[in-house]
Amino acid sequence: MLRQSFIEELKKLENSLLEMGNVVKQMLEKSKTALLERDEELAKKVIEMDDIVDKYNWDIEDKCLKLLALQQPMAHDLRVIAAAMKIISDIERMGDYCVDIAKFTIELIKMPSLPINEALIKMFELVEKILCDSLEAFVNRDVNFIISVVEQDDAIDRTYYKIYDEIVEEIEHAPETAPQQIRLLMIARFLERVADHVTNVAERIYYMETGELKELHE
Repeated sequence: MLRQSFIEELKKLENSLLEMGNVVKQMLEKSKTALLERDEELAKKVIEMDDIVDKYNWDIEDKCLKLLALQQPMAHDLRVIAAAMKIISDIERMGDYCVDIAKFTIELIKMPSLPINEALIKMFELVEKILCDSLEAFVNRDVNFIISVVEQDDAIDRTYYKIYDEIVEEIEHAPETAPQQIRLLMIARFLERVADHVTNVAERIYYMETGELKELHE
């Protein structure tokens, strides 16, 4: 009976983690739309959603600590709880970067409009995909995700450096656009950091299922 109760509580914890991840996914999608459509109200909505992420973070951590204190989790269950506590920290940081993107978007909206770099749009799409894949991998306990995430993260890094080179070139040709271009570059940097935290999630999923910590960051 106690074991069944523990399994049910662990499932609730996992569902809460997925809900938290989906809030960040929505924040990322909205931040992209706000940038492309110069929608200040939508950008402000992204900032407000960070409170939801923070609440999930505290609630899930509390659930993890209660499961550890009141139950006697077996080896795999213990790894799931330990991994969940690490994963929510990474998801919370992803939410923070979405807020940063929204804040820079609001600043850009108040400046003369510039065409959005196509590579930056692609970067948003790549980061959205890797985030969605990480949530799916958590649900399916997919350790193969750790292989694909390396390839996807490499593609995101290449896209970031492409954006960097293109923005430097744009500033050289039109120095008056530097304030906007620098903010666009920072948005790309925030996206790159979101992807880094997704690689952390992949490491935790691998640890959760195998008991082995695998380092993805070079």
